[in-house]
Amino acid sequence: MSVPMAARVLYIGIEPTLVDLSAAPPGATAEALMKGISAVVQKLNDSGYEAHWCPVDLGETAEATVTKALAERSVDCVVIGAGIRMGAAYFLLFEKLLNVVHEQAPQAKICFNTTPADTLEAVQRWVPPSRSV
Repeated sequence: MSVPMAARVLYIGIEPTLVDLSAAPPGATAEALMKGISAVVQKLNDSGYEAHWCPVDLGETAEATVTKALAERSVDCVVIGAGIRMGAAYFLLFEKLLNVVHEQAPQAKICFNTTPADTLEAVQRWVPPSRSV
């Protein structure tokens, strides 16, 4: 008999202290970004997923960080946050991380949010909250 287990989600994004906030709205801080990320991970966990945050730098160790995170646990879904996908400055980083995910977790669904607020919906498009094992 199969036992349902929480689907595992890896949420990848740029470490908030490394984000250039010069063009951000007033009041945007690394602390506020981290609070928002924590809320997203908590919302995923509260919705029946086992979610983990994977902060990356701007490229120096990002590939190794994601490779390590994927080696530590199998995942059913990987979310690559908008901070990595937005703007030409991070295009190569996005491409590299997408290839790491494809190589290290070929069975995982890959999804994208448009804002932190729709991360749960992005995951739900591809992976139900539980899986049979």
